[in-house]
Amino acid sequence: MSGNILHVENMTMQFGGVIAVNNLSIDVNEGEIVALIGPNGAGKTTTFNCITGVYEPTNGCVTFCGSTIASNHPQGKMKKLYAGENKGLYKRVVSHTPDQITKLGIARTFQNIRLFKSMSVLENVLIAKHIRARQNIFTATFRLNYREERKARRECLALLDEQALLPMKDDLASSLPYGLQRRLEISRALATNPRLLLLDEPAAGMNPQETQELSEFIVQIKNKYNLTILLIEHHMDLVMQISDRIYVQDFGRLIAQGTPEEVQKNQHVIDAYLGVVEDA
Repeated sequence: MSGNILHVENMTMQFGGVIAVNNLSIDVNEGEIVALIGPNGAGKTTTFNCITGVYEPTNGCVTFCGSTIASNHPQGKMKKLYAGENKGLYKRVVSHTPDQITKLGIARTFQNIRLFKSMSVLENVLIAKHIRARQNIFTATFRLNYREERKARRECLALLDEQALLPMKDDLASSLPYGLQRRLEISRALATNPRLLLLDEPAAGMNPQETQELSEFIVQIKNKYNLTILLIEHHMDLVMQISDRIYVQDFGRLIAQGTPEEVQKNQHVIDAYLGVVEDA
Protein backbone atom coordinates (compact mmCIF):
# COMPACT_ATOMS: atom_id res chain seq x y z
CA MET A 1 0.00 0.00 0.00
CA SER A 2 1.04 3.57 -0.62
CA GLY A 3 1.03 6.37 1.92
CA ASN A 4 -1.75 7.67 4.11
CA ILE A 5 -4.57 9.48 2.28
CA LEU A 6 -7.09 10.07 5.11
CA HIS A 7 -6.22 10.69 8.75
CA VAL A 8 -8.88 11.23 11.40
CA GLU A 9 -7.39 12.17 14.75
CA ASN A 10 -9.27 12.29 18.09
CA MET A 11 -12.48 13.38 16.37
CA THR A 12 -15.54 14.05 18.53
CA MET A 13 -19.01 15.08 17.36
CA GLN A 14 -21.45 16.14 20.04
CA PHE A 15 -25.09 17.17 19.64
CA GLY A 16 -26.15 18.79 22.91
CA GLY A 17 -25.67 16.10 25.53
CA VAL A 18 -25.32 13.30 22.98
CA ILE A 19 -21.81 12.28 21.90
CA ALA A 20 -22.29 10.64 18.49
CA VAL A 21 -18.57 10.21 17.77
CA ASN A 22 -16.21 9.93 20.71
CA ASN A 23 -12.47 10.61 20.28
CA LEU A 24 -12.24 8.59 17.06
CA SER A 25 -8.93 8.06 15.26
CA ILE A 26 -8.69 6.16 11.96
CA ASP A 27 -6.29 6.01 9.03
CA VAL A 28 -6.91 5.01 5.43
CA ASN A 29 -3.98 4.30 3.13
CA GLU A 30 -4.01 4.93 -0.58
CA GLY A 31 -5.35 2.00 -2.57
CA GLU A 32 -7.09 0.32 0.36
CA ILE A 33 -10.67 -0.72 0.87
CA VAL A 34 -11.41 0.01 4.53
CA ALA A 35 -14.71 -0.79 6.24
CA LEU A 36 -16.28 1.03 9.17
CA ILE A 37 -18.78 -1.26 10.90
CA GLY A 38 -20.84 -1.31 14.06
CA PRO A 39 -24.42 -1.48 15.35
CA ASN A 40 -27.04 1.04 14.25
CA GLY A 41 -26.47 4.30 16.08
CA ALA A 42 -22.74 3.64 16.53
CA GLY A 43 -21.80 6.95 14.87
CA LYS A 44 -20.68 5.67 11.49
CA THR A 45 -22.69 8.02 9.25
CA THR A 46 -21.91 10.92 11.58
CA THR A 47 -18.24 10.11 11.01
CA PHE A 48 -18.81 10.34 7.25
CA ASN A 49 -20.65 13.63 7.70
CA CYS A 50 -17.70 15.09 9.60
CA ILE A 51 -15.22 13.92 6.97
CA THR A 52 -17.28 15.37 4.11
CA GLY A 53 -18.07 18.74 5.68
CA VAL A 54 -21.73 18.19 6.49
CA TYR A 55 -20.88 18.62 10.18
CA GLU A 56 -18.09 20.61 11.78
CA PRO A 57 -16.51 18.31 14.39
CA THR A 58 -16.78 19.44 17.99
CA ASN A 59 -13.14 18.47 18.45
CA GLY A 60 -10.41 16.71 16.52
CA CYS A 61 -8.84 16.86 13.11
CA VAL A 62 -9.46 15.42 9.64
CA THR A 63 -6.57 15.43 7.16
CA PHE A 64 -6.85 14.48 3.48
CA CYS A 65 -3.71 14.03 1.37
CA GLY A 66 -1.74 15.95 3.96
CA SER A 67 -4.09 18.96 4.07
CA THR A 68 -6.34 19.69 7.03
CA ILE A 69 -10.00 19.85 5.97
CA ALA A 70 -11.63 19.98 9.41
CA SER A 71 -10.00 20.83 12.72
CA ASN A 72 -9.92 22.86 15.90
CA HIS A 73 -6.15 22.98 15.52
CA PRO A 74 -4.39 26.29 16.40
CA GLN A 75 -3.56 26.93 12.75
CA GLY A 76 -7.24 27.33 11.96
CA LYS A 77 -9.31 30.48 11.82
CA MET A 78 -10.81 32.00 14.98
CA LYS A 79 -14.42 31.19 15.78
CA LYS A 80 -16.41 32.68 18.65
CA LEU A 81 -18.46 30.32 20.80
CA TYR A 82 -21.95 31.66 21.43
CA ALA A 83 -23.38 28.91 23.61
CA GLY A 84 -22.44 26.48 26.34
CA GLU A 85 -20.03 26.79 29.20
CA ASN A 86 -17.34 28.30 26.93
CA LYS A 87 -19.63 31.08 25.67
CA GLY A 88 -17.69 34.20 24.77
CA LEU A 89 -14.42 32.33 24.25
CA TYR A 90 -12.74 31.62 20.94
CA LYS A 91 -11.45 28.45 19.41
CA ARG A 92 -9.48 27.95 16.23
CA VAL A 93 -11.29 26.06 13.49
CA VAL A 94 -10.56 24.85 10.00
CA SER A 95 -13.79 24.05 8.19
CA HIS A 96 -14.34 23.14 4.53
CA THR A 97 -17.78 22.99 2.93
CA PRO A 98 -18.99 19.79 1.23
CA ASP A 99 -18.44 21.21 -2.28
CA GLN A 100 -14.89 22.28 -1.38
CA ILE A 101 -14.16 18.81 -0.05
CA THR A 102 -15.57 17.24 -3.22
CA LYS A 103 -13.27 19.41 -5.33
CA LEU A 104 -10.32 18.25 -3.21
CA GLY A 105 -11.09 14.66 -4.23
CA ILE A 106 -13.51 13.08 -1.74
CA ALA A 107 -16.85 11.79 -3.06
CA ARG A 108 -19.59 9.91 -1.24
CA THR A 109 -22.87 8.07 -1.55
CA PHE A 110 -25.65 7.94 1.02
CA GLN A 111 -27.46 5.21 2.93
CA ASN A 112 -30.72 6.40 1.38
CA ILE A 113 -30.17 6.90 -2.35
CA ARG A 114 -30.16 10.61 -3.19
CA LEU A 115 -30.59 10.82 -6.93
CA PHE A 116 -32.35 13.64 -8.76
CA LYS A 117 -35.25 11.37 -9.58
CA SER A 118 -37.04 13.75 -11.94
CA MET A 119 -33.88 14.02 -14.07
CA SER A 120 -32.48 11.54 -16.53
CA VAL A 121 -29.63 9.15 -15.82
CA LEU A 122 -27.29 11.28 -17.93
CA GLU A 123 -28.37 14.53 -16.28
CA ASN A 124 -27.62 13.09 -12.84
CA VAL A 125 -24.04 12.36 -13.84
CA LEU A 126 -23.61 15.69 -15.68
CA ILE A 127 -24.55 17.60 -12.53
CA ALA A 128 -21.73 15.88 -10.66
CA LYS A 129 -19.29 16.54 -13.48
CA HIS A 130 -20.01 20.28 -13.25
CA ILE A 131 -18.31 20.41 -9.83
CA ARG A 132 -15.06 20.40 -11.82
CA ALA A 133 -16.22 22.96 -14.40
CA ARG A 134 -14.12 26.10 -14.85
CA GLN A 135 -16.97 28.49 -15.45
CA ASN A 136 -18.65 31.38 -13.69
CA ILE A 137 -22.13 32.86 -13.95
CA PHE A 138 -21.11 35.01 -16.94
CA THR A 139 -19.68 32.18 -19.02
CA ALA A 140 -22.57 29.90 -18.05
CA THR A 141 -25.22 32.50 -18.99
CA PHE A 142 -23.75 33.11 -22.44
CA ARG A 143 -22.59 29.51 -22.91
CA LEU A 144 -19.02 30.56 -23.57
CA ASN A 145 -17.66 27.25 -22.30
CA TYR A 146 -19.48 25.09 -24.83
CA ARG A 147 -16.30 23.11 -25.54
CA GLU A 148 -16.03 22.21 -21.88
CA GLU A 149 -19.73 21.29 -21.83
CA ARG A 150 -19.31 18.97 -24.80
CA LYS A 151 -16.22 17.41 -23.21
CA ALA A 152 -18.15 16.84 -19.97
CA ARG A 153 -20.99 15.21 -21.88
CA ARG A 154 -18.59 12.89 -23.71
CA GLU A 155 -16.92 11.89 -20.46
CA CYS A 156 -20.26 11.22 -18.77
CA LEU A 157 -21.47 9.10 -21.67
CA ALA A 158 -18.22 7.13 -21.52
CA LEU A 159 -18.66 6.65 -17.77
CA LEU A 160 -22.22 5.41 -18.21
CA ASP A 161 -21.00 3.03 -20.91
CA GLU A 162 -18.33 1.65 -18.57
CA GLN A 163 -20.96 1.08 -15.88
CA ALA A 164 -23.43 -0.59 -18.27
CA LEU A 165 -25.88 2.32 -17.86
CA LEU A 166 -25.61 3.87 -21.32
CA PRO A 167 -28.79 2.24 -22.72
CA MET A 168 -30.73 3.98 -19.91
CA LYS A 169 -29.11 7.40 -20.33
CA ASP A 170 -32.39 9.14 -21.24
CA ASP A 171 -34.54 7.29 -18.69
CA LEU A 172 -35.65 8.99 -15.51
CA ALA A 173 -33.44 8.01 -12.60
CA SER A 174 -36.56 7.04 -10.65
CA SER A 175 -37.49 4.46 -13.29
CA LEU A 176 -34.37 2.34 -12.74
CA PRO A 177 -34.49 -0.83 -10.62
CA TYR A 178 -33.09 -0.36 -7.13
CA GLY A 179 -29.75 -2.01 -7.86
CA LEU A 180 -29.17 0.19 -10.91
CA GLN A 181 -30.12 3.31 -8.94
CA ARG A 182 -27.37 2.40 -6.49
CA ARG A 183 -24.95 1.90 -9.36
CA LEU A 184 -25.98 5.26 -10.84
CA GLU A 185 -25.35 6.98 -7.51
CA ILE A 186 -21.85 5.50 -7.40
CA SER A 187 -21.30 6.50 -11.04
CA ARG A 188 -22.35 10.05 -10.20
CA ALA A 189 -19.75 10.09 -7.42
CA LEU A 190 -17.13 8.82 -9.88
CA ALA A 191 -17.93 11.73 -12.21
CA THR A 192 -16.29 14.11 -9.71
CA ASN A 193 -12.94 12.32 -10.29
CA PRO A 194 -12.37 11.38 -6.63
CA ARG A 195 -9.28 9.91 -5.05
CA LEU A 196 -11.27 8.76 -2.01
CA LEU A 197 -14.78 7.30 -2.30
CA LEU A 198 -17.00 6.99 0.77
CA LEU A 199 -19.82 4.46 0.44
CA ASP A 200 -22.56 4.57 3.09
CA GLU A 201 -24.28 1.15 3.22
CA PRO A 202 -24.15 0.52 -0.54
CA ALA A 203 -25.73 -2.94 -0.15
CA ALA A 204 -28.72 -1.72 1.87
CA GLY A 205 -31.93 -3.26 0.50
CA MET A 206 -30.14 -5.68 -1.82
CA ASN A 207 -30.70 -9.42 -2.05
CA PRO A 208 -27.74 -11.86 -1.82
CA GLN A 209 -27.17 -11.96 -5.59
CA GLU A 210 -27.24 -8.17 -5.87
CA THR A 211 -24.89 -7.91 -2.90
CA GLN A 212 -22.39 -10.28 -4.54
CA GLU A 213 -22.58 -8.28 -7.78
CA LEU A 214 -22.00 -5.09 -5.79
CA SER A 215 -18.93 -6.61 -4.12
CA GLU A 216 -17.44 -7.34 -7.51
CA PHE A 217 -18.44 -3.89 -8.78
CA ILE A 218 -16.72 -2.10 -5.89
CA VAL A 219 -13.47 -3.98 -6.49
CA GLN A 220 -13.71 -3.28 -10.22
CA ILE A 221 -14.15 0.48 -9.86
CA LYS A 222 -11.45 0.62 -7.19
CA ASN A 223 -8.96 -0.93 -9.61
CA LYS A 224 -10.17 0.84 -12.76
CA TYR A 225 -10.22 4.35 -11.29
CA ASN A 226 -7.30 3.96 -8.84
CA LEU A 227 -9.59 4.66 -5.92
CA THR A 228 -9.26 4.40 -2.20
CA ILE A 229 -12.55 3.33 -0.60
CA LEU A 230 -13.96 3.76 2.89
CA LEU A 231 -17.32 2.09 3.36
CA ILE A 232 -19.98 1.62 6.00
CA GLU A 233 -21.76 -1.69 5.64
CA HIS A 234 -23.91 -4.15 7.61
CA HIS A 235 -23.56 -7.06 5.17
CA MET A 236 -20.67 -8.93 6.75
CA ASP A 237 -20.13 -11.22 3.78
CA LEU A 238 -19.40 -8.16 1.63
CA VAL A 239 -17.21 -6.55 4.30
CA MET A 240 -15.13 -9.65 4.94
CA GLN A 241 -14.78 -10.40 1.24
CA ILE A 242 -13.42 -7.07 -0.04
CA SER A 243 -11.95 -5.16 2.93
CA ASP A 244 -8.23 -4.83 3.56
CA ARG A 245 -8.84 -3.53 7.08
CA ILE A 246 -11.85 -2.92 9.33
CA TYR A 247 -12.63 -0.40 12.06
CA VAL A 248 -15.44 -1.15 14.52
CA GLN A 249 -17.44 1.58 16.27
CA ASP A 250 -19.84 1.19 19.19
CA PHE A 251 -21.57 4.09 20.94
CA GLY A 252 -19.31 6.47 19.05
CA ARG A 253 -16.09 4.87 20.25
CA LEU A 254 -13.59 2.77 18.34
CA ILE A 255 -13.60 -0.68 19.96
CA ALA A 256 -11.49 -2.67 17.49
CA GLN A 257 -9.48 -2.53 14.30
CA GLY A 258 -7.55 -4.95 12.15
CA THR A 259 -7.80 -7.33 9.24
CA PRO A 260 -11.10 -9.12 8.60
CA GLU A 261 -9.67 -12.24 10.25
CA GLU A 262 -8.59 -10.32 13.35
CA VAL A 263 -11.90 -8.51 13.70
CA GLN A 264 -13.92 -11.72 13.34
CA LYS A 265 -12.05 -13.22 16.29
CA ASN A 266 -12.25 -10.12 18.52
CA GLN A 267 -14.50 -10.86 21.50
CA HIS A 268 -15.45 -7.19 21.97
CA VAL A 269 -16.70 -7.10 18.39
CA ILE A 270 -18.59 -10.37 18.77
CA ASP A 271 -20.29 -9.11 21.92
CA ALA A 272 -21.13 -5.65 20.52
CA TYR A 273 -21.97 -6.44 16.92
CA LEU A 274 -21.27 -9.74 15.22
CA GLY A 275 -23.47 -11.58 17.67
CA VAL A 276 -26.58 -9.59 16.61
CA VAL A 277 -28.80 -10.17 13.62
CA GLU A 278 -26.80 -9.07 10.60
CA ASP A 279 -29.23 -6.51 9.21
CA ALA A 280 -30.67 -5.22 12.47
